[in-house]
Amino acid sequence: MSDVASCGKVFVLDTNVILHDSSCIYQFDEHDIVVPITVLEELDQFKKGNEALNFHAREFARALDSLSGDRIFNGGLRIGPGKGKIRIQLEKAFHKDLVHSFHPDKPDHHILNTAYRIAHLSTSKEVILVTKDVNLRMKAKAVGLLSQDYTTDHVKDVSALYRGHSLREPVPSEVIHRLCQAPFEVCGGDAGIEARPVPHQYFILRNSKDSALARYDADSDRLQRVDKVDAYGITPHNAEQTFALNALLDVDIPLVTVSGKAGTGKTLLALAAALERRKDYRQILLARPIVPLSNRDIGFLPGDIHSKLDPYMQPLYDNLNVIQNQYDRTDPRNRRIGKLLEEAKLVIEPLSYIRGRSLSQTYFIVDEAQNLTPHEVKTIITRAGEGTKVVFTGDIFQIDHPYLDTESNGLSHLIEKMQGQTLYAHVNLEKGERSQLAELASNLL
Repeated sequence: MSDVASCGKVFVLDTNVILHDSSCIYQFDEHDIVVPITVLEELDQFKKGNEALNFHAREFARALDSLSGDRIFNGGLRIGPGKGKIRIQLEKAFHKDLVHSFHPDKPDHHILNTAYRIAHLSTSKEVILVTKDVNLRMKAKAVGLLSQDYTTDHVKDVSALYRGHSLREPVPSEVIHRLCQAPFEVCGGDAGIEARPVPHQYFILRNSKDSALARYDADSDRLQRVDKVDAYGITPHNAEQTFALNALLDVDIPLVTVSGKAGTGKTLLALAAALERRKDYRQILLARPIVPLSNRDIGFLPGDIHSKLDPYMQPLYDNLNVIQNQYDRTDPRNRRIGKLLEEAKLVIEPLSYIRGRSLSQTYFIVDEAQNLTPHEVKTIITRAGEGTKVVFTGDIFQIDHPYLDTESNGLSHLIEKMQGQTLYAHVNLEKGERSQLAELASNLL
């Protein structure tokens, strides 16, 4: 029997696609899918554990097993109504075009060989290798094989991603003055806002003489004044930070994202808001994903598990120290932070330690969220119990994950999908507040 069907396209899946989204086989419409046997062997190494990768490996195995039959290795099985077929491709000798350039010790090369052989057997359809590994995509293209990223959960246009705030000018002075008087609200049309804003969208209203900050309230369909307030001694330095702190302090907004480059105050503001609102929550949790840089995997770091993880958690402790060191050691506000840590009411942990828990009445801050996949973000949010507030902070242009980028990371995906929901607010911070040097480096380097 021919290695390919008679119509549509054939997509050959790499392991990292399945580990990114275990439901990926349902995303290719009427086209056929080939899973190299090497991929199954690699997935077998991930089936044990509590990480998202382990979840996807197990889920894919279950999905494939539910479809399995005599033809899974020979011709393929129909995935579902309106869908193509899926089949497992057994290992074959390296094609003569590849044998001298690609060493057989690497699983990636076996996957490349499988796709290349199928492509050369097909005369009626395109064969495309789907992988999130940019190096493997380049290797495929170097030998004339079509290859692409898995883009189902990609953000369409990062440059047009929702910022959460905008400027309106010129706004009549009488409108700004009215906004500053009880009941501290005006109609959007009076402020020059023609289209209906999304819930919790923020605005800078100004003219040559006056200015005011406002947030759109969907329930009243009006703009409400936003005041500059402190949070546990931390004062916002610009309008964007004022907007972010407003959303972070609001107990009626259970999901908040704060994005921005390094030095804009994302994590500091979130932590300060959590401490300010500590009485409204049973616990404050700070977590971040463990993504080793370069080849510095945590297994090669010295010491026990806590010693290995401390370098990854240190930025969170640094932000906590900034807040705590505002006050003298004898100040109750300084001692209160130490007491919260001792009583485990303020906990800083790797994100992997948080997964699987059901969190109720918790102020949950997830730092470096750009290093999460869309599925990981979904998993975290669905763990939120009654009275929990979830905050994601991160920079979508500073990604350490090898298979994520500005379009495919979980933070970008969350901002795009949640825009317009009444339970959600987002603010993008653009102005750095560390120092002139830090700002210059962030912009130019």
